[in-house]
Amino acid sequence: MSHSDTDSRVRAVLGPTNTGKTHLAIERLCGHSSGAIGFPLRLLAREVYDKVRKLKGDASVALITGEERVEPPGARYLLCTVEAMPRDGGGKAFVALDEAQLSADPERGHIFTDRLLHARGREETMLLGAATLEPMVRALVPRAQIEDRPRFSTLRHAGSSKLSRLPPRSALVAFSVEHVYAMAEMLRRFRGGAAVVMGGLSPETRNRQVELFQSGEVDYIVATDAIGMGLNLDVTHVAFASLSKFDGRRQRRLYPAEMAQIAGRAGRHHQDGTFGTLTGGKIFGSAEFTEEEVYAIEEHRFAPLTQLYWREAQPRFDSLATLIADLEAKPDVEQLLPAPEAIDLAVLKRLAEGDALGSDVTTPGMVRRLWEACQLPDFRQQGPDMHARFVARLWQDLRQGHLGADYVAARIAELDRTQGDIDTLQGRIAAVRSWAYICQRPDWVLARDEMAARARAAEARLSDALHQRLTERFVNRRTAVLMKTMGKDAGLLRVALEEDGRVLVEGEHIGHLEGFRFVVDAEASNEDRKLMLAAAERHLPELLAEKARRLVASEFGDLRIEAGKVLRGQHTVATIEPGKSPARPRLVLGRELAALAPAQRARLTEALDRWFENALAPLAPLRKLEEAALDPSAGSEVRALLLTLADRAGTVPREGAGLAVIAKEKRPLLRRLGVTIGSLDVFVPALLKPGPRALLRAIGADRRPLRPGMEAVIEGAKNIPAGYRRAGSQAIRVDMAEKLFRAAHEQRGRGSRSFVLDPALATSMGLTPDSFVRLMRDAGFRPGHTRPQPQGAFGPPAPVLWTWRAPRKDQAPRREGGPPPREGSAFAALAGLLR
Repeated sequence: MSHSDTDSRVRAVLGPTNTGKTHLAIERLCGHSSGAIGFPLRLLAREVYDKVRKLKGDASVALITGEERVEPPGARYLLCTVEAMPRDGGGKAFVALDEAQLSADPERGHIFTDRLLHARGREETMLLGAATLEPMVRALVPRAQIEDRPRFSTLRHAGSSKLSRLPPRSALVAFSVEHVYAMAEMLRRFRGGAAVVMGGLSPETRNRQVELFQSGEVDYIVATDAIGMGLNLDVTHVAFASLSKFDGRRQRRLYPAEMAQIAGRAGRHHQDGTFGTLTGGKIFGSAEFTEEEVYAIEEHRFAPLTQLYWREAQPRFDSLATLIADLEAKPDVEQLLPAPEAIDLAVLKRLAEGDALGSDVTTPGMVRRLWEACQLPDFRQQGPDMHARFVARLWQDLRQGHLGADYVAARIAELDRTQGDIDTLQGRIAAVRSWAYICQRPDWVLARDEMAARARAAEARLSDALHQRLTERFVNRRTAVLMKTMGKDAGLLRVALEEDGRVLVEGEHIGHLEGFRFVVDAEASNEDRKLMLAAAERHLPELLAEKARRLVASEFGDLRIEAGKVLRGQHTVATIEPGKSPARPRLVLGRELAALAPAQRARLTEALDRWFENALAPLAPLRKLEEAALDPSAGSEVRALLLTLADRAGTVPREGAGLAVIAKEKRPLLRRLGVTIGSLDVFVPALLKPGPRALLRAIGADRRPLRPGMEAVIEGAKNIPAGYRRAGSQAIRVDMAEKLFRAAHEQRGRGSRSFVLDPALATSMGLTPDSFVRLMRDAGFRPGHTRPQPQGAFGPPAPVLWTWRAPRKDQAPRREGGPPPREGSAFAALAGLLR
């Protein structure tokens, strides 16, 4: 256990989760001519292998784990599990050990301790781990350079919350399969489901479940403490269902460092995260962090490690007794503790005590071979007794030489069945992993490469099936989609109406239309029915409009609105008559449709009404005014102005608007409704566009002349088109006029009584100089006299100086011109009452 003379080139990079330690190690690996990194999990080794392979090419990178070995000839970079990495570093230029604090783990700690003490790179060695490891590094690797890494993001305690109140992108952590299943089932019912991650899952299944969460298909992930290591997730909150677990020997409370390892999954890179507990009532019990634990986790302050576990990594194989004695030997360094009896030693002792070995395990070669068999991991988590029986059966063949290919193929084929529930498939995957490990041994199986490929293929198929079962059981995609729709703008969702009337939201069937009535999917659960009805309410208008459009198109073809009628070609389908308000006219079917049967007539009437409602969409700003005018909370003065604006299709001269009686605090309400109070006009800019103006004219709500293009400036006429005001021999759109007035007032506001106006903006609109002067006079601006150039002077003439005087006072409203209110309507009655 002497320290290597290369300790001076050891860097210990220590810190909490989300500090970029592993990323740094990958960068350093790729900066050297060769290297190896040992990881605690096969999943992590595979993830980094894929990254390095993209940078260095397939031929240069190897993946070595107990169950998988991808090792091209001459590979310079090794990504391994800690057990599979070369004990001394393999002569590589760079060597790194990830999660080195696991040297204090009772089950596998002795392996990490051995690599910490002996695995060295020729040029650089890196130890990655928690800050709690620092005293041990100083004691065992005294010349190592120690670097602290701060966490990229902040981690804060968020208290306790109910499962139904958890924010999206949360991870829920429990310490038993039963609790994991219970939480996932509740999330399926109320939130559309959750991904599930447990230690017993194969890496492939775990990756698929993580992708389910990462892709956003589900917003929650339920996990055991397997989430605490090797999973980089976009989690913003971690909720603990419990703060105690059974560690294989006893039920105990988590250590603060263990809590932090799990809570640290919240917040990645520079996004902050939170952690807390789950209020679970009778199902999960109660669990609360103490103030000391919260402080330790938030500030990353934990009790330092004082001892690491050690076991002789190079025992003697003279006899079984010598081997067992060496494996049970105590270390001679005070910082090291003898490792608790791991399962490989427990199996060896059981076999040595029984009759399974026979009398031939006497030579060093046979003792070594038996020990290698006992080191087969207990993937099935059956405990020492059951695992010892499996190893004993395996040894019966290994003592003779090799396992036959037919025998191994038959065992794999027995397991390669995708039928069964979640627990059955998990058991088969664990068993197949055992055979994958066996097939990777260099001298255990005949036709080793073929058998290893079969084992990997079987594991992949079983993993796919397990992922499917987990998704079927714990993900209700329809509920997940509907839950997401509740917080989104309806316009951002994909809503589809199939030809057969089925309604799909984001590809999920939620019901169908019977006529123009939405019917929820009959197979939906009670919880889903509420969500579907809520989703339907949000999307029903567009669905009905789409159905009406199809029905009208199939019955009538293309329709248009013109001169107070709905026409198909030159034939009148319906006439447009005044309704409750200018923006809400009604349709009366043409005479030729009166002969239809009542049912068909009602069907077409409803479809045509839906089509017409959709066609009136450009008048939404006008409807907004009408609705506000009927709201008593707006006040009678504001309602009177809104009624006047609605009657006159969105534009009224300022002197007829009655602004004098409207309190200033009411004016923000007008702005929110899209009303602009200008110098000469009060108007709604949205109603000055060609679409709304043409539609108002077509339905008969505004009979004034129409300018189809609604240009900024036009030639004047006896009857000024809607939306314009006279400017000398021309007419200008009221919003463009207001733009000129505001520019002039900005010049006036610069402090001088006389000021200069730049006519360039008016000229660009098309106003002549004379029209510009006349328009500005209407708004109170007066040009001064042009001063002639002195005789003999050169250069441009002096600019015209303007002055301003308010042209008039705001007055109470007077009805002058514009479309009259609709007789007989509630809207007209209210208008009369307010007048």
